[in-house]
Amino acid sequence: MQVIRRGDTGPAVAEVQAVLRSLGLRAPGGSGFDEETDQAVRAFQQQRGLVADGLVGPETYAALQAARHRLGDRILSWHTKMLVGDDVSALQERLTELGFDTGRADGVFGPLTEAGLKAFQREYGLRPDGVCGPATLRALQQLGRLVVGGRPQELRESERLHSRGAALAGKVVVVDPGHGGPDHGAVAHGLDEASLAQDLATRLEGRLQAMGVRVLLTRGWDSCPSEAERAELANRAGADLLLSLHVDQAASPRCQGVATYHFGTGSGTTSTVGERLAGLVQREVVARAGLLDCRVHPKTWTLLRTTQMPAVRLEVGHLTNPGDAERLGDPSFRDTVAEALLVAVERLYLPAEADPPTGALRLPTLT
Repeated sequence: MQVIRRGDTGPAVAEVQAVLRSLGLRAPGGSGFDEETDQAVRAFQQQRGLVADGLVGPETYAALQAARHRLGDRILSWHTKMLVGDDVSALQERLTELGFDTGRADGVFGPLTEAGLKAFQREYGLRPDGVCGPATLRALQQLGRLVVGGRPQELRESERLHSRGAALAGKVVVVDPGHGGPDHGAVAHGLDEASLAQDLATRLEGRLQAMGVRVLLTRGWDSCPSEAERAELANRAGADLLLSLHVDQAASPRCQGVATYHFGTGSGTTSTVGERLAGLVQREVVARAGLLDCRVHPKTWTLLRTTQMPAVRLEVGHLTNPGDAERLGDPSFRDTVAEALLVAVERLYLPAEADPPTGALRLPTLT
Protein backbone atom coordinates (compact mmCIF):
# COMPACT_ATOMS: atom_id res chain seq x y z
CA MET A 1 0.00 0.00 0.00
CA GLN A 2 0.99 3.63 -0.46
CA VAL A 3 2.23 5.29 2.73
CA ILE A 4 -0.17 7.95 4.05
CA ARG A 5 1.61 10.94 5.54
CA ARG A 6 1.30 14.55 6.60
CA GLY A 7 -0.04 16.74 3.79
CA ASP A 8 -2.04 13.95 2.11
CA THR A 9 -5.79 14.26 1.45
CA GLY A 10 -8.57 11.97 0.35
CA PRO A 11 -10.74 9.04 1.57
CA ALA A 12 -7.78 7.13 3.05
CA VAL A 13 -6.91 10.08 5.30
CA ALA A 14 -10.55 10.41 6.35
CA GLU A 15 -10.63 6.70 7.24
CA VAL A 16 -7.51 7.04 9.40
CA GLN A 17 -8.98 10.08 11.17
CA ALA A 18 -12.25 8.25 11.82
CA VAL A 19 -10.48 5.36 13.56
CA LEU A 20 -8.34 7.74 15.61
CA ARG A 21 -11.44 9.65 16.73
CA SER A 22 -13.16 6.41 17.76
CA LEU A 23 -10.12 5.68 19.97
CA GLY A 24 -10.31 9.07 21.67
CA LEU A 25 -7.13 10.38 20.06
CA ARG A 26 -8.96 13.49 18.82
CA ALA A 27 -7.90 13.57 15.18
CA PRO A 28 -10.41 15.93 13.56
CA GLY A 29 -12.14 15.28 10.30
CA GLY A 30 -11.01 17.84 7.80
CA SER A 31 -9.36 18.54 4.51
CA GLY A 32 -6.25 16.48 5.06
CA PHE A 33 -3.51 14.91 7.13
CA ASP A 34 -2.66 17.90 9.32
CA GLU A 35 -0.41 18.39 12.36
CA GLU A 36 -3.05 17.17 14.83
CA THR A 37 -3.57 14.01 12.78
CA ASP A 38 0.18 13.50 12.72
CA GLN A 39 0.35 13.76 16.51
CA ALA A 40 -2.62 11.40 16.91
CA VAL A 41 -0.98 8.82 14.63
CA ARG A 42 2.24 9.03 16.64
CA ALA A 43 0.33 8.58 19.91
CA PHE A 44 -1.46 5.54 18.45
CA GLN A 45 1.83 4.06 17.24
CA GLN A 46 3.41 4.52 20.64
CA GLN A 47 0.45 2.80 22.35
CA ARG A 48 0.62 -0.13 19.93
CA GLY A 49 4.35 -0.83 20.06
CA LEU A 50 5.05 0.52 16.57
CA VAL A 51 7.67 2.97 15.34
CA ALA A 52 6.24 6.41 16.21
CA ASP A 53 7.12 8.16 12.94
CA GLY A 54 3.68 9.58 12.06
CA LEU A 55 3.57 7.56 8.81
CA VAL A 56 0.63 5.25 8.10
CA GLY A 57 2.36 2.37 6.35
CA PRO A 58 1.30 -1.31 6.20
CA GLU A 59 2.01 -2.05 9.90
CA THR A 60 0.24 1.05 11.23
CA TYR A 61 -2.71 0.67 8.85
CA ALA A 62 -3.16 -2.97 9.91
CA ALA A 63 -3.06 -1.91 13.57
CA LEU A 64 -5.68 0.78 12.91
CA GLN A 65 -7.93 -1.80 11.27
CA ALA A 66 -7.47 -4.15 14.23
CA ALA A 67 -8.38 -1.35 16.64
CA ARG A 68 -11.81 -0.94 15.05
CA HIS A 69 -13.18 -4.15 16.58
CA ARG A 70 -14.54 -4.73 20.10
CA LEU A 71 -15.47 -8.15 21.49
CA GLY A 72 -19.01 -8.86 20.37
CA ASP A 73 -18.84 -6.74 17.21
CA ARG A 74 -18.43 -9.80 15.00
CA ILE A 75 -18.40 -13.59 15.14
CA LEU A 76 -14.88 -14.93 15.68
CA SER A 77 -13.59 -18.21 14.28
CA TRP A 78 -10.53 -19.71 12.63
CA HIS A 79 -10.69 -21.43 9.26
CA THR A 80 -8.18 -20.79 6.50
CA LYS A 81 -7.54 -17.13 7.27
CA MET A 82 -6.68 -15.77 10.70
CA LEU A 83 -8.78 -12.93 12.07
CA VAL A 84 -6.85 -10.07 13.67
CA GLY A 85 -8.23 -7.42 15.99
CA ASP A 86 -8.65 -6.00 19.46
CA ASP A 87 -11.72 -8.22 19.86
CA VAL A 88 -9.49 -11.27 19.41
CA SER A 89 -7.08 -9.91 22.06
CA ALA A 90 -10.00 -9.43 24.45
CA LEU A 91 -11.18 -13.00 23.81
CA GLN A 92 -7.69 -14.40 24.41
CA GLU A 93 -7.31 -12.44 27.65
CA ARG A 94 -10.74 -13.55 28.88
CA LEU A 95 -10.06 -17.22 28.16
CA THR A 96 -6.65 -16.97 29.85
CA GLU A 97 -8.30 -15.46 32.95
CA LEU A 98 -10.60 -18.50 33.00
CA GLY A 99 -7.65 -20.90 32.85
CA PHE A 100 -7.65 -21.85 29.16
CA ASP A 101 -4.49 -21.75 27.06
CA THR A 102 -4.80 -19.61 23.93
CA GLY A 103 -1.15 -18.71 23.59
CA ARG A 104 -0.19 -15.10 24.17
CA ALA A 105 -2.80 -12.36 23.73
CA ASP A 106 -1.47 -11.19 20.37
CA GLY A 107 -4.81 -10.38 18.72
CA VAL A 108 -4.41 -13.14 16.13
CA PHE A 109 -7.11 -15.86 16.01
CA GLY A 110 -5.04 -18.93 15.22
CA PRO A 111 -5.16 -22.65 16.08
CA LEU A 112 -4.12 -22.13 19.71
CA THR A 113 -6.95 -19.64 20.24
CA GLU A 114 -9.41 -22.01 18.61
CA ALA A 115 -8.23 -24.89 20.80
CA GLY A 116 -8.59 -22.78 23.95
CA LEU A 117 -12.05 -21.64 22.91
CA LYS A 118 -13.19 -25.21 22.19
CA ALA A 119 -11.89 -26.33 25.59
CA PHE A 120 -13.89 -23.55 27.24
CA GLN A 121 -17.02 -24.49 25.29
CA ARG A 122 -16.74 -28.17 26.26
CA GLU A 123 -16.16 -27.28 29.91
CA TYR A 124 -19.26 -25.11 30.09
CA GLY A 125 -21.68 -27.28 28.12
CA LEU A 126 -21.60 -25.31 24.88
CA ARG A 127 -21.20 -26.72 21.41
CA PRO A 128 -17.40 -27.01 20.94
CA ASP A 129 -17.26 -25.52 17.45
CA GLY A 130 -14.48 -23.00 18.08
CA VAL A 131 -16.78 -20.13 17.10
CA CYS A 132 -17.25 -17.17 19.43
CA GLY A 133 -20.87 -16.32 18.70
CA PRO A 134 -23.68 -14.88 20.90
CA ALA A 135 -24.05 -17.92 23.19
CA THR A 136 -20.32 -18.25 23.84
CA LEU A 137 -20.00 -14.50 24.37
CA ARG A 138 -22.79 -14.52 26.99
CA ALA A 139 -21.07 -17.35 28.87
CA LEU A 140 -17.75 -15.48 28.82
CA GLN A 141 -19.39 -12.34 30.18
CA GLN A 142 -21.28 -14.13 32.96
CA LEU A 143 -18.27 -15.91 34.46
CA GLY A 144 -15.90 -14.28 36.93
CA ARG A 145 -12.15 -14.51 36.78
CA LEU A 146 -10.85 -17.90 37.95
CA VAL A 147 -7.06 -17.58 37.61
CA VAL A 148 -5.55 -15.28 40.24
CA GLY A 149 -2.15 -14.61 41.74
CA GLY A 150 -0.05 -14.87 38.58
CA ARG A 151 0.22 -14.56 34.83
CA PRO A 152 -0.55 -18.05 33.49
CA GLN A 153 0.64 -17.50 29.93
CA GLU A 154 4.08 -16.40 31.13
CA LEU A 155 4.33 -19.56 33.24
CA ARG A 156 3.24 -21.75 30.31
CA GLU A 157 5.78 -20.18 27.97
CA SER A 158 8.60 -20.65 30.46
CA GLU A 159 7.54 -24.22 31.15
CA ARG A 160 7.61 -25.06 27.43
CA LEU A 161 11.16 -23.70 27.26
CA HIS A 162 12.40 -25.77 30.21
CA SER A 163 10.65 -28.92 28.97
CA ARG A 164 12.78 -28.83 25.82
CA GLY A 165 15.96 -29.44 27.85
CA ALA A 166 19.24 -27.55 28.11
CA ALA A 167 21.04 -29.05 25.09
CA LEU A 168 20.92 -27.25 21.76
CA ALA A 169 21.09 -30.50 19.78
CA GLY A 170 17.71 -31.25 18.27
CA LYS A 171 16.36 -27.71 18.51
CA VAL A 172 14.90 -25.99 15.43
CA VAL A 173 15.94 -22.37 14.93
CA VAL A 174 14.73 -20.15 12.10
CA VAL A 175 17.25 -17.49 11.06
CA ASP A 176 15.68 -14.60 9.17
CA PRO A 177 18.01 -12.34 7.17
CA GLY A 178 16.06 -9.12 6.61
CA HIS A 179 15.07 -7.74 3.20
CA GLY A 180 16.56 -9.55 0.17
CA GLY A 181 16.11 -9.75 -3.59
CA PRO A 182 15.29 -6.31 -5.02
CA ASP A 183 14.88 -4.89 -1.49
CA HIS A 184 18.37 -3.95 -0.29
CA GLY A 185 17.21 -2.29 2.92
CA ALA A 186 19.60 0.32 4.29
CA VAL A 187 22.36 1.32 1.85
CA ALA A 188 25.38 3.42 2.85
CA HIS A 189 29.19 3.48 2.75
CA GLY A 190 29.28 0.94 -0.08
CA LEU A 191 27.34 -1.65 1.95
CA ASP A 192 23.73 -2.81 1.93
CA GLU A 193 21.61 -4.30 4.69
CA ALA A 194 20.31 -7.31 2.76
CA SER A 195 23.81 -8.60 1.92
CA LEU A 196 25.13 -8.03 5.43
CA ALA A 197 22.11 -9.79 6.97
CA GLN A 198 22.51 -12.76 4.61
CA ASP A 199 26.23 -13.04 5.35
CA LEU A 200 25.61 -12.87 9.09
CA ALA A 201 22.82 -15.45 8.81
CA THR A 202 25.18 -17.84 6.98
CA ARG A 203 27.85 -17.45 9.67
CA LEU A 204 25.28 -18.08 12.41
CA GLU A 205 23.80 -21.03 10.51
CA GLY A 206 27.14 -22.82 10.45
CA ARG A 207 27.74 -22.30 14.16
CA LEU A 208 24.27 -23.50 15.13
CA GLN A 209 24.54 -26.58 12.91
CA ALA A 210 27.85 -27.44 14.58
CA MET A 211 25.89 -27.61 17.85
CA GLY A 212 23.36 -30.05 16.38
CA VAL A 213 20.68 -27.42 15.73
CA ARG A 214 18.42 -27.76 12.70
CA VAL A 215 18.55 -24.32 11.02
CA LEU A 216 16.09 -22.91 8.49
CA LEU A 217 16.72 -19.68 6.59
CA THR A 218 13.67 -17.66 5.57
CA ARG A 219 15.18 -16.56 2.25
CA GLY A 220 18.01 -16.93 -0.20
CA TRP A 221 20.10 -14.22 -1.83
CA ASP A 222 17.54 -13.43 -4.54
CA SER A 223 14.21 -13.54 -2.67
CA CYS A 224 12.31 -11.25 -0.29
CA PRO A 225 9.31 -12.92 1.39
CA SER A 226 6.86 -10.77 3.32
CA GLU A 227 7.00 -10.80 7.12
CA ALA A 228 3.78 -12.85 7.17
CA GLU A 229 5.38 -15.45 4.86
CA ARG A 230 8.49 -15.62 7.03
CA ALA A 231 6.35 -16.14 10.14
CA GLU A 232 4.30 -18.82 8.37
CA LEU A 233 7.48 -20.73 7.47
CA ALA A 234 8.62 -20.69 11.10
CA ASN A 235 5.18 -21.75 12.36
CA ARG A 236 4.91 -24.63 9.88
CA ALA A 237 8.37 -25.84 10.90
CA GLY A 238 7.39 -25.90 14.58
CA ALA A 239 10.54 -23.89 15.33
CA ASP A 240 11.79 -23.38 18.87
CA LEU A 241 13.12 -19.86 18.19
CA LEU A 242 13.32 -17.24 15.45
CA LEU A 243 16.19 -14.76 15.07
CA SER A 244 15.63 -11.90 12.61
CA LEU A 245 18.79 -10.06 11.52
CA HIS A 246 18.81 -6.44 10.36
CA VAL A 247 20.98 -3.34 10.17
CA ASP A 248 19.52 0.04 11.12
CA GLN A 249 19.74 3.45 9.46
CA ALA A 250 18.91 7.02 10.46
CA ALA A 251 18.72 10.50 8.97
CA SER A 252 21.59 11.62 11.22
CA PRO A 253 25.01 9.96 10.78
CA ARG A 254 25.54 10.37 14.53
CA CYS A 255 22.96 7.67 15.33
CA GLN A 256 24.75 4.45 16.20
CA GLY A 257 24.49 1.29 18.24
CA VAL A 258 22.66 -2.01 18.51
CA ALA A 259 19.06 -2.65 19.64
CA THR A 260 17.01 -5.83 20.05
CA TYR A 261 13.22 -6.20 19.85
CA HIS A 262 10.70 -8.79 21.08
CA PHE A 263 6.93 -9.08 20.95
CA GLY A 264 5.24 -6.83 23.48
CA THR A 265 2.58 -4.16 23.55
CA GLY A 266 4.30 -2.00 26.15
CA SER A 267 1.22 -2.31 28.38
CA GLY A 268 1.72 -5.74 29.93
CA THR A 269 1.26 -8.27 27.11
CA THR A 270 4.61 -9.73 26.17
CA SER A 271 6.45 -12.86 25.11
CA THR A 272 8.25 -13.73 28.34
CA VAL A 273 10.82 -16.01 26.74
CA GLY A 274 11.18 -13.67 23.77
CA GLU A 275 11.93 -10.80 26.15
CA ARG A 276 14.52 -12.89 27.98
CA LEU A 277 16.18 -13.97 24.72
CA ALA A 278 16.24 -10.37 23.50
CA GLY A 279 18.01 -9.34 26.70
CA LEU A 280 20.59 -12.09 26.32
CA VAL A 281 21.22 -11.21 22.67
CA GLN A 282 21.57 -7.52 23.46
CA ARG A 283 23.98 -8.04 26.34
CA GLU A 284 26.18 -10.55 24.49
CA VAL A 285 26.45 -8.42 21.34
CA VAL A 286 27.24 -5.27 23.33
CA ALA A 287 29.85 -7.07 25.45
CA ARG A 288 31.59 -8.77 22.53
CA ALA A 289 31.18 -6.33 19.63
CA GLY A 290 31.65 -3.03 21.46
CA LEU A 291 28.61 -1.32 19.92
CA LEU A 292 26.64 1.35 21.75
CA ASP A 293 23.84 -0.21 23.83
CA CYS A 294 20.47 1.01 22.50
CA ARG A 295 18.69 -1.52 24.72
CA VAL A 296 15.77 -3.92 24.34
CA HIS A 297 12.29 -2.80 23.25
CA PRO A 298 8.83 -4.40 22.91
CA LYS A 299 7.21 -4.12 19.48
CA THR A 300 4.12 -5.53 17.77
CA TRP A 301 5.63 -5.89 14.30
CA THR A 302 4.05 -8.64 12.20
CA LEU A 303 6.98 -11.07 12.39
CA LEU A 304 7.20 -10.78 16.19
CA ARG A 305 3.44 -10.92 16.73
CA THR A 306 2.42 -13.77 14.42
CA THR A 307 5.21 -16.26 15.18
CA GLN A 308 4.10 -18.96 17.60
CA MET A 309 7.57 -19.32 19.11
CA PRO A 310 9.79 -16.76 20.91
CA ALA A 311 11.19 -14.39 18.29
CA VAL A 312 13.61 -11.47 18.40
CA ARG A 313 14.79 -8.91 15.87
CA LEU A 314 18.36 -7.65 16.12
CA GLU A 315 19.42 -4.33 14.57
CA VAL A 316 23.22 -4.69 14.44
CA GLY A 317 24.45 -1.12 14.29
CA HIS A 318 23.56 1.80 12.03
CA LEU A 319 24.85 1.51 8.48
CA THR A 320 24.55 5.31 8.13
CA ASN A 321 27.08 5.80 10.95
CA PRO A 322 30.70 5.73 9.69
CA GLY A 323 32.01 3.87 12.74
CA ASP A 324 29.29 1.21 12.75
CA ALA A 325 29.61 0.80 8.97
CA GLU A 326 33.36 0.22 9.26
CA ARG A 327 32.76 -2.51 11.83
CA LEU A 328 29.98 -4.13 9.80
CA GLY A 329 32.21 -4.26 6.73
CA ASP A 330 34.78 -6.36 8.63
CA PRO A 331 34.16 -10.14 8.31
CA SER A 332 35.79 -10.79 11.70
CA PHE A 333 33.28 -8.42 13.30
CA ARG A 334 30.41 -10.38 11.75
CA ASP A 335 32.00 -13.56 13.14
CA THR A 336 31.96 -11.93 16.58
CA VAL A 337 28.26 -11.06 16.27
CA ALA A 338 27.44 -14.60 15.10
CA GLU A 339 29.24 -16.05 18.12
CA ALA A 340 27.37 -13.65 20.43
CA LEU A 341 24.04 -14.84 18.98
CA LEU A 342 25.02 -18.48 19.42
CA VAL A 343 26.00 -17.91 23.04
CA ALA A 344 22.74 -16.03 23.72
CA VAL A 345 20.72 -18.99 22.40
CA GLU A 346 22.79 -21.40 24.51
CA ARG A 347 22.30 -19.30 27.65
CA LEU A 348 18.54 -19.20 27.10
CA TYR A 349 18.32 -22.95 27.73
CA LEU A 350 20.86 -23.20 30.54
CA PRO A 351 19.50 -23.50 34.09
CA ALA A 352 20.10 -20.45 36.27
CA GLU A 353 22.83 -22.13 38.35
CA ALA A 354 24.82 -23.01 35.20
CA ASP A 355 24.39 -19.70 33.37
CA PRO A 356 27.76 -17.89 33.15
CA PRO A 357 28.27 -14.11 33.20
CA THR A 358 27.71 -12.12 30.01
CA GLY A 359 30.69 -12.32 27.65
CA ALA A 360 32.26 -15.29 29.44
CA LEU A 361 31.29 -18.20 27.16
CA ARG A 362 33.42 -18.87 24.09
CA LEU A 363 32.71 -21.09 21.09
CA PRO A 364 35.29 -23.79 21.95
CA THR A 365 33.67 -24.14 25.40
CA LEU A 366 30.26 -24.67 23.83
CA THR A 367 31.42 -27.24 21.30
